[in-house]
Amino acid sequence: MRKIITLVMLLCMSFGFTQTNEIDSLALELAFQNQDSIKVDTSLKLIESLYHIHEFERAMKYIIEIEKLSNTLGYKKGIAKIAYFKSLIYAQKGDYINAINGYEKSKNLFNSLNDTLHVAKVNNSIGLIELNRGNFEAGLRYSLRALDVLKNTHHKDELNLAYSNLAHACYNIKAYDQAIDFYEKALLVQEALNDSKGIYESSSKLAELYSNKKEHRKAIDFYQKVLASTESSENDSIRGYTYTKLGSEYLQFNDYNKATKYLIDGYNLNTRIKNKSGLLIALNGLGDLNMQQGRYRIAEKQLLNAGELAKTLNNKKELLRHYKLMKSLDSIRKRFDRAFVWQREYYELNNSLKKKENPVITSKLITPFDLKPTPNKTGLGQIQKIKKEADNKKDLIETNKQFDKFKIIFYGLLAALAIVSTFLVLIYLKRNNNIKYMQELEEKNIKIELQNEAFLEQTKHLENVNNVKDKLFSIVSHDLKDSLSSINGFIDLLKDGSLSREEFDNLIPELSENANNASLLLFNLLNWSKSQMQSLEPKPSLFDIQEVFESKLKLVEQRMENKGITLVDHSLRDFAYADRSMFEIVIQNLLANALKFCKAGDTITVSNHISNGSCIVSVADTGIGISKQNLDKLFKSSSFSTVGTNNEKGTGLGLSICKELVELNNGKIWVESTQGVGSTFYVQLPKSRPSE
Repeated sequence: MRKIITLVMLLCMSFGFTQTNEIDSLALELAFQNQDSIKVDTSLKLIESLYHIHEFERAMKYIIEIEKLSNTLGYKKGIAKIAYFKSLIYAQKGDYINAINGYEKSKNLFNSLNDTLHVAKVNNSIGLIELNRGNFEAGLRYSLRALDVLKNTHHKDELNLAYSNLAHACYNIKAYDQAIDFYEKALLVQEALNDSKGIYESSSKLAELYSNKKEHRKAIDFYQKVLASTESSENDSIRGYTYTKLGSEYLQFNDYNKATKYLIDGYNLNTRIKNKSGLLIALNGLGDLNMQQGRYRIAEKQLLNAGELAKTLNNKKELLRHYKLMKSLDSIRKRFDRAFVWQREYYELNNSLKKKENPVITSKLITPFDLKPTPNKTGLGQIQKIKKEADNKKDLIETNKQFDKFKIIFYGLLAALAIVSTFLVLIYLKRNNNIKYMQELEEKNIKIELQNEAFLEQTKHLENVNNVKDKLFSIVSHDLKDSLSSINGFIDLLKDGSLSREEFDNLIPELSENANNASLLLFNLLNWSKSQMQSLEPKPSLFDIQEVFESKLKLVEQRMENKGITLVDHSLRDFAYADRSMFEIVIQNLLANALKFCKAGDTITVSNHISNGSCIVSVADTGIGISKQNLDKLFKSSSFSTVGTNNEKGTGLGLSICKELVELNNGKIWVESTQGVGSTFYVQLPKSRPSE
C-alpha cells in the first residue's frame, strides 16, 4: 500500500513539473511571436493551462492583453474562446451574472463559426451554473443540448460533466429512474478518467437510489464501491455513514451476521469521531436488528436514544424511521395504546413532510428542445412519462396508507361514541331542569369576558403609546443631553482660552466620539420613532451592495484607525432589491456596533454572497462577543444596551430599527456570537421583486 501511495505522489509531482514546464515554454514562445492570430492561439493555450492549475489571476492578465489584440485583428475564434475562458474564471469566483453574460456572448460567436463542440461546452458550463443556483429546469435544458454533441467526441471531461449535471437535475426533480441511468453513465466515464471524487459521488447517489427502490443487492454493491474509494482515515465520517447504511441493507435480507458487523463498526467509528448524524442511523439500525432478533429491551433503549438524537439534530427522515420502529416494537410487545401514539406521530410527521415538498417539474419542462427524443435517447418526454408512472405508484401507496389511517380513526370514533353516549345519559339524569339555566349563565359570562378583553386591548394600546412617549423623552433627556453637554463644555473652554495646544489635541478624539454618538443617537431615534408611528414606507429598487459598503466604510475609517481596529473588505459587486436608504441605515448601525465592541488589535470583516436566489450580507468582528442570555434581547422593541470597550454608550434602539427595516424589505436579520471570540450579523435580502 505504501508503494502505491508513493507512486501516486511521484506521478502527481511529475505531472505538476510537466505543467510548469509547459507553461514556461508557452510564455517564452509568446514573447517572440508577432502580433497576429498565431500569438492569440498560443496565448489561449497558456490561459487554458493556467486555468487548469487554478492560477486565475495570472490567466486573467493574459486574457486582458490578448483580448485587445483579437478585437484589433477581428479574429472571431480568438474573441469567442477568450469570452469562454473569462466566463469560466468568473464562475469559479462565484460571479454568476458576468459568467452567464460571457457564456452567451461566446456561444453566439461559436454558432456563427459553426463550432458545435464549443457550443456544447458552453451549454454544459451554463447548465452547471443553473444547477448550482437551484434552477434545475434550466440546468437540465442546457445539459441535454450539450449531451448529443459530446457523446460523439473524445472530450470525456465535458461528457462527465454533462452526465453528472443531468443526473443531479433528474434527482432533484424526482425523476429517479432517469437519475440512475445518468449516474451510471457518469460512473463509467469517471472510472475511465480515474476521477476518485466523481466515483465516490456517483456511487453514493446510486446506492441511495437503489436502496429507495428496494433493490438492496445493487445498493450494497455501490456502497462497497464507496468504501473502496475512501480507505484513508481522512474519510472516517464517510466510512462511518456507509457502514451503517450497509448494515441496514443486509438487514433487509435477514443476514444478521453481516448486518451486526457493519452496524457495530459504524456505531464504534461514529462514536469515536463524534459524528452524531452517523450515530443516529447506527442506533436506528441496531434497534431494528435487536427487535428482529427478539432482544426487545436493548432495542427499546437504542431506539429511544435514536429518537432523542433525531430531535436534537432535527433529522426528520430518521425521526420518521424511529416512529415506525417504535410502533412495531410496541405492537409486538402488546402495548397497543403506545403503538397507537407512535402511529399518530408517524402520520403527522409524514404528512407535514409531504406538504413541504414543492413540485419541481412545471409546464416549462414539456416544451420541445433542440434534441428530438427517440426510443434510444434521453429526452424530457421520457422523464415526464417516468415521473408520471412514479407518481401513480406513489398515489396508490398513499391511498392504502390513508385507508389504514381511516380504519384506525373509525374504530377510535366508535369507542369514543360509546363513552360519550354513556356520559350524556348520566348527565341528563343528574341535571334535568338545570341545563337551560346553566346555558344562559354561561352565555352571559362569555359576553362579559369579551367586553373585558376588548377593554384590556384598548388599555394596552394606550399604555404602549404612552411608553413610546416616555421613552423618547427619557432618551433625549439622558443620552443626548450628555453628549451635547460634553461638546458645549469643550466649546466653552475654547472660548475662554483655557486649553493649551497639547490639551486641545488630546481632547479632539473625545469630542469626535461625542459628536458621532450624538449623531448616531439622533439618527436611530428619528427612525425608531417613525417606525413606532407606523409611517415607514419602503421604496425598493435594484442597487449595488458593494457601493453601499464603500460609502459607509469611509464614515468609520477614522474611528477604526483611532481605536486600532483592522478592516477586511471581502465585499463583491452584487445587486439586491430593497430600499437603498433603509439598507444604508442597517449597514451603518451594524458597523457602529462592531466598532463599539472591538478593542485595539481586533478585526472587522464585511462580505456578501448569493444563496438560493437571495443576497446575504455579513458584518463580522473579533470583539468581546455576546453572552447567551443577551442574544435573545438584541432585536426586541424594548431598549437594551451595554457599554462598549471604551465605555461608549448607546440607546439600545439600533438593532430593533435594523430588524424592522429589513423585514419591511422582505428580508431577515440574525446573529451568531460566542463570548470572547466575536460576533457575526447576517442580513438576507431578495435579489428581485417578490412574487405576489
